[in-house]
Amino acid sequence: MAANKIDSTLLQMMFVAGAKSLESKKEWINELNVFPVPDGDTGTNMTLTIMSAAREVVSLAQPDMPTLCKAISSGSLRGARGNSGVILSQLLRGFTKVVKEYEEIDIEILCTAMQRAVETAYKAVMKPKEGTILTVARGMAEMAVKLQESKVTDMKVFLQKVLEEGDATLARTPELLPVLKQAGVVDSGGQGLMEALRGAMDAFNGKEVDFNLDGGTANAGVATQAKVNIKYEYNTEFMIRLDKPFNIKNEIDFKEYLETIGESVRVSADENAVKVRICTNDPGFAIQRALKYGSLTNIQIDNLKFAQEKLQQTHENAKPISGSGTEAACVAQSVPEERKPFGFISVSVGNGISEIFTGLGVDCIIEGGQTMNPSTEDMLNAIAKVNADTIFILPNNKNIVLAANQAASLTEDKKVIVIPTKTIPQGITAAVNFVPDASAEENQTVMEEEAERVKSGEVTYAVRDTVIDEKEIHQGDFMGIGDRGILAVGTQKDAVTLDMIRNMIDEDSELISIYYGCDVTEDEAEALRASVESTFDSCDVELQQGGQPIYSYIVSVE
Repeated sequence: MAANKIDSTLLQMMFVAGAKSLESKKEWINELNVFPVPDGDTGTNMTLTIMSAAREVVSLAQPDMPTLCKAISSGSLRGARGNSGVILSQLLRGFTKVVKEYEEIDIEILCTAMQRAVETAYKAVMKPKEGTILTVARGMAEMAVKLQESKVTDMKVFLQKVLEEGDATLARTPELLPVLKQAGVVDSGGQGLMEALRGAMDAFNGKEVDFNLDGGTANAGVATQAKVNIKYEYNTEFMIRLDKPFNIKNEIDFKEYLETIGESVRVSADENAVKVRICTNDPGFAIQRALKYGSLTNIQIDNLKFAQEKLQQTHENAKPISGSGTEAACVAQSVPEERKPFGFISVSVGNGISEIFTGLGVDCIIEGGQTMNPSTEDMLNAIAKVNADTIFILPNNKNIVLAANQAASLTEDKKVIVIPTKTIPQGITAAVNFVPDASAEENQTVMEEEAERVKSGEVTYAVRDTVIDEKEIHQGDFMGIGDRGILAVGTQKDAVTLDMIRNMIDEDSELISIYYGCDVTEDEAEALRASVESTFDSCDVELQQGGQPIYSYIVSVE
């Protein structure tokens, strides 16, 4: 029979069950991404966020409420990735601020905690939008107040009605956010929140909770931190240059085969190439099967067990910080012995783009971006590596800004300023405009102003059929995505790129910069440059190898 109050033991089980429920639905939640791009990652970000906390939670043997709440709050804050993950961490932070003061949670306390959770999350977002995870959380908090005022005393009834209101609010999100309605989906962050709460409700109702976590502890009370049980040893990624047709049936058959030899399988195809990722113990099998369809490039095989051992050694030799465990890569230069006035951290993806940031004096590069949003802890690790009084962070992605801000708020020994760059070109422009002799405040103002003047565009391919911005998009189409939406759609990559640039150019435009990705050859990029120069002859055109995945071209217009 379900309890009418929630003690720390039950809350621990509910939290772990909620985390595992969210994890089980992460790929489905990823597919709710509004833009049909091959990097929808809301489910992944929310899962990594909550699992960071869950690993700390399962390591506690018979925790009291303050200890449990600290693990939930600290673990989720440091592990937060992407906007959805940061908002989830702030919901948990607000919730635990209330319940940590009590040995047991009744309806009144739960109602207060839900309201505090919503208040905390809304404050963390500079410009909150309705029709998102925030709206879903607020809808449930408002229902909780109504239920309390109507004297509901049965906890099970209370929780069930709150969840029903969450589902109803989620179903209304397309009416509140037109872009969701146009794409025919509900808000992915709100869906993730509901999946986590459904798992928690199952545990409340008595469903047995398995404390085994992938990458976590096997049993409550046994802390492992960085040490994890790796089922598949090799993270394998490569591109297939197609030399024969690769239709939907080929894609399904290939993916089904890969799933028999590993996990975390992703197969993203267009008319010329297929990008493949799999965690497996037999990379050779994946490669041999791929050779049936064409030649292979950009092959990268990482030994996850070796990476784990390195990470474990890091945890043993350094002050432990709970969280994702991913380390920032300081590639620009070694940390100076003497503290300097200013330092830079930049998020980057692709060897060419990282080299550009390094050449601009960036001290620490965090590898990540569209396909892998760095966590708050990744930011904190990078901040610790840069020996400077004031550190500027360039997130270079709108989905990373909140995590950077969260890291800045958790840093006490250094001044951290986040320049809210939303694209790689904005980050490059901000770094170019830094003046060593100016003050931190003067540099912040100039870098933000100059970054805002940059127009950015990215070319990728669609993974499903949809209609956005009154443009009909089919799976496999190329899309040119600008700062405010989709600018161009078509079946020819170069034509789409030119059309996208045409929509970015105005009479004041002087410079077009093109960064080509890992799926584009130098000859292909040079051919595009020639087309751009002849089409827009009033502008200078620069071409640089970026090496970024997913996005064939990143373009800026200044």
